[in-house]
Amino acid sequence: MKLTRKLVLAKAKASDLDSVRKLNCWGCSLSDISIFSQIPNIDVLTLSVNSISSLSPLAGCHSLCELYLRRNSIQSLSELCHLRSLSRLRVLWLAENPCCGPEASKYRLTVLRCLPRLQKLDNQVVTEEEVSLALAHGEDITTPPTTVQDQLSTNGMADVDTENDPLNYNMEETNKIREQLGMKLLARDKFESLSSPVTKEAKLPFKKTHTLEAVLLLMKDLDEEELQIVHTVALNRLQMYTVGTETLKDTMKTEKTTDMQH
Repeated sequence: MKLTRKLVLAKAKASDLDSVRKLNCWGCSLSDISIFSQIPNIDVLTLSVNSISSLSPLAGCHSLCELYLRRNSIQSLSELCHLRSLSRLRVLWLAENPCCGPEASKYRLTVLRCLPRLQKLDNQVVTEEEVSLALAHGEDITTPPTTVQDQLSTNGMADVDTENDPLNYNMEETNKIREQLGMKLLARDKFESLSSPVTKEAKLPFKKTHTLEAVLLLMKDLDEEELQIVHTVALNRLQMYTVGTETLKDTMKTEKTTDMQH
């Protein structure tokens, strides 16, 4: 399962991804967490009991202090290389992953050699002696084949495309207007039945096209009196454009006449 923007905002009770500081996705059957390439300000993240195999999307989460990854599908400790640049990371719970192996002491020393700033690993306090021992005898690990750039160029782009999906954009714009007016929000299934897809031939700019569709959808719930108000406002706006156009034409005509006289 892919962690989506909608699920993140719902769980974090946030209005946008930049404002997400804490997130708990324990036991959500997640395997794709590429969305974290768009959540740079996360502080505390719980992803335990899922099916995550790659940590590359977390490489840009430089504010991360606590990370819980117990019981996932991380096969190799080399995935920890993606966490090396996270200078604030102090708590990591990685136990019960395939990468931990049968030798607990060897596993712990290897993790601490890669991440010597940790203060707690798998719910056990890290001592200075452990860190010194890890730096001397821990196994050195290298970056896995899948890089952060690869993750961003594939999964990350897919997330961006989803964010710009016309239906999602229209729905957000329409419901934002409805909420401001105290009207009931539209459900997605109802929105799909009302909205028409934006074709490649559409000549209006992207944002203007979707604003128009949002306004048209909003008008379906207006009564006769409210529609009359909209009609009056629209006429006034059109008159402004008409006056502006006529003025421009008169100016051009005057300039042309002057040029001919000279």
